Amino acid sequence: MSEAEDRELDAVQAALAAEHAAVYGYGVVGGRIGEERRPEARTAYDAHRARRDALARRVRDLGGEPVAAAAGYALPFSVPDSAAAARLAAELEERVAGVYSDLVRAAEGERRATAAGALREAAVRAVRWRGGSVAFPGLAERADGRSGPDATPDAASDPGSDPASGPASASTAPTA
Repeated sequence: MSEAEDRELDAVQAALAAEHAAVYGYGVVGGRIGEERRPEARTAYDAHRARRDALARRVRDLGGEPVAAAAGYALPFSVPDSAAAARLAAELEERVAGVYSDLVRAAEGERRATAAGALREAAVRAVRWRGGSVAFPGLAERADGRSGPDATPDAASDPGSDPASGPASASTAPTA
């Protein structure tokens, strides 16, 4: 396998891990979100499941073994109500967008276009959940020189969360 293929495989594995964490996180969101936003949460949950499954196939196509989902994930903050659930959904989408920006950088051709589409979808969902946006979703955390799946904006302020795993803290390092 070439160096470029190795980089792409690593980026696909990171995106897969992020999608595992997002699927888990949306389980929490769905349990806490108000009735009026529940369809939006279900649509996002389904989208992340579909992306997760496609990424697992891509890992196999690249000759790898797809990273498994963790049994559970630590959330970046408490989610006691609908407002916190919406904040969690926005956080999940922002973290997924960051990982997809790495995949856009590592992939080429149609695979790059697919990753860019996933990045765009996550950014749009983050805006809907948060009610606002950032100029370059997924890139703010790289402004201070950090990069990769452990570069999350809230990592320094929340010592109880594992920034490599988004809302997760398992031995696999999903970022979502």
